[in-house]
Amino acid sequence: MSSKPTKGGPPPRTYGQSGRQRRREAEDAARKQRTRTIAFISVLAVLVLGAIGGAIALSGGNHGSPISIGGTTVPSTIGNTPTTAVAENPGPETAPIPGGVELAPASTTTPGTTVDGVECQSNEQVAYHIHIHLAVFIDGTQVQIPAGIGIPNPANQETSGDAFVAATVCYYWMHTHAADGIIHVEAPTTKLYTLGNFFDEWQQPLTTNQVGPDKGLVTAFLNGKPFTGDPRTILLQKHNVIQLDVGEPIVPPQSFSQWGQL
Repeated sequence: MSSKPTKGGPPPRTYGQSGRQRRREAEDAARKQRTRTIAFISVLAVLVLGAIGGAIALSGGNHGSPISIGGTTVPSTIGNTPTTAVAENPGPETAPIPGGVELAPASTTTPGTTVDGVECQSNEQVAYHIHIHLAVFIDGTQVQIPAGIGIPNPANQETSGDAFVAATVCYYWMHTHAADGIIHVEAPTTKLYTLGNFFDEWQQPLTTNQVGPDKGLVTAFLNGKPFTGDPRTILLQKHNVIQLDVGEPIVPPQSFSQWGQL
């Protein structure tokens, strides 16, 4: 029952069930609005921090002038300390073996004939013995450099774990024993070889627009810095760290230090 009007003034306000309901609805609406606002601010903060982090990762704190590689602009030096690759599976040479597929089968190696003046001999030549690391990324995903490149008809010497292969016929002066990207240069005399020589042994193309069977703009890095020339001309010198990115995204150069006794 409603209250009676008071003489000389308006009737007193009555808070029935409908009034309390309206207040609860207003309070609920306010709480939902605060929740939406907080969520929006949180998402905005994540996006801003992510953009800042990405800029730092690409610049590495170095503000050198950008350079163009095949029409793609990248920093002249992408960080003084490149990002470290994740060791998915330490292989028989202690170096990590990527989990991806093979770039191309090792079996395409030229079967024993001389290539670019490089011979295939029954024994490993140790007068000149150095090691290089090669990593290849296709559209941002790392692929394997297989064991047995430069070793026709290789035989696995490992009884467990990842393969470590040896020759049954001959060794080219550039070859791989495991799928860890380590290139062994074992030659009878000291001589500078190139990445192009290695790919010629493997019978796989290497250009500014193709690595093995994969085509796309090739971005090359040597020891953490962009390499602007023909990737075939990259020298295979002791403990050089070579990275080839085919297509996009371009993976910042990965460091490598797991040389062990190599």
